[in-house]
Amino acid sequence: MEALNQKSLERVVSQRALQMGSSFPCQICVVGFLCGVCLTSLFLAALTSFGSFQFGGISFSSISMGTPPGNSSSEIINDVTSTDCKFKLKETERRVDSCRNEREAEDERVSLLYSAWGALLTESVIEEREFSKRFGLERSSVPNAPHFEDCKLSARVNTRLDARSENGDFPPWTSWKGLLDTYPASAANEQIKHFRHRAISEGAYPPWITGSDEENYPLTRKVQRDLWVHQHPSNCSDPNVRFLVADWERLPGFGIGAQIAGMCGLLAIAITEKRVLVTSYFNRADHDGCKGSSRSSWSCYFFPETSQECRDRAFQLMGSKEAWEKGMIITKDNYSSKAIWAGRTPRQVITCLTNLVWGEPWSYLQPTTEINGSLIAYHRKMDRRWWRAQAVRYLMRFHSDYMCGLMNDARHAAFGKEAAKMVLASLPREWPKVEVTSNSRSDIEEFVWSSHKPWIPRPLLSMHVRMGDKACEMKVVEFKEYVHLAGRVRKQFPHLNSIWLSTEMQKVVDKTKQYPHWNFYYTNVTRQVGNITMAKYEASLGRKTSTNYPLVNFLMATEADFFIGALGSTWCFLIDGMRNTGGKVMAGYLSVNKDRFW
Repeated sequence: MEALNQKSLERVVSQRALQMGSSFPCQICVVGFLCGVCLTSLFLAALTSFGSFQFGGISFSSISMGTPPGNSSSEIINDVTSTDCKFKLKETERRVDSCRNEREAEDERVSLLYSAWGALLTESVIEEREFSKRFGLERSSVPNAPHFEDCKLSARVNTRLDARSENGDFPPWTSWKGLLDTYPASAANEQIKHFRHRAISEGAYPPWITGSDEENYPLTRKVQRDLWVHQHPSNCSDPNVRFLVADWERLPGFGIGAQIAGMCGLLAIAITEKRVLVTSYFNRADHDGCKGSSRSSWSCYFFPETSQECRDRAFQLMGSKEAWEKGMIITKDNYSSKAIWAGRTPRQVITCLTNLVWGEPWSYLQPTTEINGSLIAYHRKMDRRWWRAQAVRYLMRFHSDYMCGLMNDARHAAFGKEAAKMVLASLPREWPKVEVTSNSRSDIEEFVWSSHKPWIPRPLLSMHVRMGDKACEMKVVEFKEYVHLAGRVRKQFPHLNSIWLSTEMQKVVDKTKQYPHWNFYYTNVTRQVGNITMAKYEASLGRKTSTNYPLVNFLMATEADFFIGALGSTWCFLIDGMRNTGGKVMAGYLSVNKDRFW
């Protein structure tokens, strides 16, 4: 019975298979399979009969007719695989070459823009024809450099903010920044004019202070206003206005930091004795970079400490015997070194307008300076630290046109190529073949954005490494200790990668190569090799260079987001003061040592 069932099952399956085989789709599949076998056989036969054949970009090399049939297929596969690898290698090389060509083209564009900016910076009077011949593009097609400051515009605006009006009123210090005060719509609006006049008459705070009271030393904005009022009497010819005329210190061995600190002391004396300070000969400005009346004057680098009217009046009185007898004019020779360097800090400003009391704001300085892992909440010279910060901020309140140009040069040398890459990323790839001109400026560009500071890579840490002959005055530490402190800052702010390095020692610059994870920037100047005195080093540079590059480093440090230095250095002490009156109190200060007088 089981055998019968088995046969029946086989008969059903056979019939079903016969029906499927006779169906049209199955027949098509069989015919297709047989055709494929035939074509493959013909293809292989053709390969073994001819020397070479190419298909689809792949080259199949000739196969020897003497090859045994059993190995022919294997060798064909090996040969095809080898050729395919060669093709991929060539394709990779082609892509690498293409990327290299693109990089070279991009580098050429960066170099062109960088050079064009440099020419416009150093050769402001360059003719259009010469510029076009040298760079192959029109001046109008060169995009604006974000790291440049418009020095002429800044000088014009700051001059207006540093002078009384014709009727003796305050400068136009309002809550409106930059050129907004000159916006035509505001000048025509009577209500705006009324509130503006009231703000000016009440004596708004000066515009060179950045940040709130909490972001600066105590009373900074008030003190800066009072200093300006004291140094700019409405009538310099008033018999009650007396003067203290002082040359900048020029004793051998006095660095620029010591000179500034000494003038801070003289400003304190002038305020205490109700005199207007007038600075005279500044030996570091006695070079051909300082033109005209600014030669040998502080005004070569920064705005003068008082008005031109008061300067003229003071120098006029110096030729009057009666003025000397009445005490209307005195010089720094009337005071001892101790009175200048360690004199009493002013606690009030008395002018012909009002009596303003400051009290002792240094007694509640925010403890934001760290030395050896601890915040410094109190030390013996807190009053001097506070006062020098106020004095140096006032003396450096506005840059001169020459100083502005020096800063543009320094930023271009350090950050120019980065700025070029950044700008080119926003331009068509065909630039400069495709011009991108913009002859007109919108109101927001002219009146609002013009007040923004020049671009620098941020966040930026400034580091002043003082070594050499400074070892006789303070504890000197190695460069690695400074970098260690920089690492602590980066731990808190991991996006920090850039360091502006100021140092007189070449070995410090050389050691930056040991730290490739930092981007170091520094001025291109000959540095000290070995231990020689600072006086000899500065003499080797010449008066112009030995003055220009330290001031560039100083101002770059005040603009940086963070600072690491040595408070035992007067230079670092003054940088700290500028930062603490420039809205950077809460950035903190990491010092490798303390001031020797604390």
